[in-house]
Amino acid sequence: MHTFSFNHIALSVKDVNESVEFYQMVLHLKEIKNTASDSKTRWLSLGEGKQLHLIPNPNTEIKINKAVHFALATSNMNSFVKHLVDLKIDYSDWRNTPNKNYVRKDGIRQVYFQDTNGYWIEINDDI
Repeated sequence: MHTFSFNHIALSVKDVNESVEFYQMVLHLKEIKNTASDSKTRWLSLGEGKQLHLIPNPNTEIKINKAVHFALATSNMNSFVKHLVDLKIDYSDWRNTPNKNYVRKDGIRQVYFQDTNGYWIEINDDI
């Protein structure tokens, strides 16, 4: 039987520089070296060897759907929500209620917001 571990997520983006700036500003991700190629794809560290790859693809339509998202966990949800408010980034719960977090049946709190390309990001306190 095979075993797997999460390695990276790759997103197709219109403007790679704008996307890198967004993820550095909002999530404080550090840029790391793209060791795979000399392309314009830029890599950001998600910590613990996990990566976010931002692939420039300015002429491709990006389709968004809240059910297709990636989630990151934080131990300080209130502080992160305040950070979103300070940056004037709209967020919502799963049901699209503006400026509201959602508490799942298992007690985990979560909020959703979109990056500059419209991709959905969930932040929760499942730590």
